[in-house]
Amino acid sequence: MSLQKYPKTMLVIVAEAALEKSIVGDARERGALGWTVTEVRSAGLDGEREGSWEADRTVELKLICEPDVADAIARHVLTTYARHYAVTLSFSEVSVLRPERF
Repeated sequence: MSLQKYPKTMLVIVAEAALEKSIVGDARERGALGWTVTEVRSAGLDGEREGSWEADRTVELKLICEPDVADAIARHVLTTYARHYAVTLSFSEVSVLRPERF
């Protein structure tokens, strides 16, 4: 059985947990149909975030969508949050089944 695969873009945003609801709302406004959020620990230029207390928590949001939607979300996150919060963004090209869900 052959599977029909469809190209999409996955945008991964790692950010301070305090931003989760705002970023999810912003992503939804820009056309994201769904996302996955996971609590993570991280370290980088902004220091180490161990998640040992509420203000030190970090989340990873994964959004699979059309490339223009991913770009719009990333542009908004960069201009709105990146200056004042620890935020990283990355893009990957992915293939999905059931493209209407993304």
